Amino acid sequence: MALQGTLGAGKTTLTRYLLRALGVTGRIKSPSYAIVEPYTLACASAAWHFDFYRFSDPREWEDAGFRDVFASPGLKIVEWWQNAQGLIPTPDWVINLSIVDESTRELEVQACSPTGLALLQELEAVYP
Repeated sequence: MALQGTLGAGKTTLTRYLLRALGVTGRIKSPSYAIVEPYTLACASAAWHFDFYRFSDPREWEDAGFRDVFASPGLKIVEWWQNAQGLIPTPDWVINLSIVDESTRELEVQACSPTGLALLQELEAVYP
């Protein structure tokens, strides 16, 4: 899942709510400086929250072992994914967040894979 939006649009906040809904307890922090934060979900699956805002050198990708993380099962949530485009797989969803006003955000979800489309259709069936 790739998250797009300007600084302050709510990418990390959305991620925190999603991870909480999936059973993560404890502190959920922004990976702005660490680039990635791993989590264990209530269903015993893994999740990783990436922030590629400061990502500038593709060698960091190999050195950090991100290829292995993206090849493994689990949820990958990526902020500023466009900074690693071409290195990471195509996301199932691209979620664009935009600021309407101080307390309101708009969210647009685009499915980019067959899996993403199926998940989006299931979501739309529950929340028409």
